[in-house]
Amino acid sequence: MRVPWSSPREDTGWSWQSNRGLVAIPIVLVAMITVADVLSPPEVHLGPLLVVAPALTASFGSARLTALIGLLATAALFTIAAVRNSILTSNHESQLVALIVISAFTAFFCRLRERHSAELRQVRSVAEAAQRVVLQPLPDRIGPLSVAFRYEAAADQARIGGDLYAAVRTRHGTRLLIGDVRGKGLMAVDDADLLLGAFRSAAHRELPLGALQAELEAVVGWGLAQPDRLGPEAEESFITAALVDIPDHEPRLSILNSGHPAPLRLHDGRVTTLAPHQSAPPIGVLLPRASGAAPDVFPFEPGDTLLLYTDGVTEARDAAGRFYPLADRLPHVVAGDVRPVDLLSVLREDLLVHSSGALGDDAAMVAVRRDSPADGSPRRRARSKKSLM
Repeated sequence: MRVPWSSPREDTGWSWQSNRGLVAIPIVLVAMITVADVLSPPEVHLGPLLVVAPALTASFGSARLTALIGLLATAALFTIAAVRNSILTSNHESQLVALIVISAFTAFFCRLRERHSAELRQVRSVAEAAQRVVLQPLPDRIGPLSVAFRYEAAADQARIGGDLYAAVRTRHGTRLLIGDVRGKGLMAVDDADLLLGAFRSAAHRELPLGALQAELEAVVGWGLAQPDRLGPEAEESFITAALVDIPDHEPRLSILNSGHPAPLRLHDGRVTTLAPHQSAPPIGVLLPRASGAAPDVFPFEPGDTLLLYTDGVTEARDAAGRFYPLADRLPHVVAGDVRPVDLLSVLREDLLVHSSGALGDDAAMVAVRRDSPADGSPRRRARSKKSLM
C-alpha cells in the first residue's frame, strides 16, 4: 500500500451539489420582500431591498446563477409595481433601472472572479505537476525497511514549497535525505531539484556522510552561483537537510544534520529525539569544505521506527498560536507497533485537528521501520526489489 500524495485543497467554484441549499436563501428573500412590499401601506417601499438577493448570490454562486437571481429580483420588482399600479411612475422606473444595473455589475464581477479562479487553478496544477516530477514517490519497501511518506500542502494554495525527500539503495544499506528549501515558488523547487539530483547521483557511491554532505554543498553552491540566480534571493537561499544512513545488517543508523529538525525514533512505545551533538550549517550557507562534518550514530533495532519531518509539522499552530508538539503527541496518537503508513495517517489527522485544517507551511513526513527477520520473507523481498526497478 502506498501513501497517496496529498495535494492542495482546491477551490473548485460553485457547484449545485455543494451549494444547492444556499440557493434557497436569495429565492426566499425575494419572495418575502415581494409579499411584504405588496402588503405594506402605499407610502412604504421595500422593493429596493431586492438588490440583496443577487449580491448575496455572488458570494457563493456562479455568474450565471447571480444573473438568474438578478432577473428574478427584477421580475419581483416589476410584479410589485404592477400590483401597486405604479409601473409608469418615476419611482418604480428608477428602482427597476438601479436593480438591473446593480445585478449586471454583480454578475460581471462574479464572472471576473471565476476567470481568475480558473487561471489560479491552472497555475496550481502546473506547479503541482512540476513538484511531483521533482519529488518522486518513495517505494513501500527498501531492503529490510518499510517506508511511507506524506506531503501535506499548506493552506496558501497559490504557493508551492521546497520540502523534499529521497531514498537511495546502496550495496549495504539505504540512504535517506529530507530537507526544506528556504522560500517558496518555482525557485524553491529548482533548488530542491538541484539537491535531489546531487543526492541521487552521489549517495549510491557509499561516500562517508561527511563527504556526501560536502559534495551536496559543492553542487548547491555551484547552482546558486549561476548567472540566472544572481540577486538578493539567491544570496539568501539555503537548504536545511538531514542525511541518514541505515545499514542492512547492523542495528544502528547514522545522521548528519544540517540545520534540520531532529528526527524522532520510536522504540517500544517511547520517543527519542535524535538531536545532533553538533549540527552542521544548512547547505548553501558556507563554502564547501573538503572533509565535511561528522555524523551522529544512534541505535536502530528491528521494530524501531524513524520519523523524518520538515518544520511545517512542528510549526503548525492552533487557534491559540501554539506550535504542534510532535514529540509529545507521538506516544499518545500511536498505540503499539504500527506500520509506517498507518503512523503517518494518524499523525496527519492529529496535525490537521491541531491546526484546524489550515497549515501555515508545507509539511513533509517520512516514516521508516526496520522490520524483524520474520517480516523479510522472500515474497516481500521480491516485491521490494520489484518496486525499485
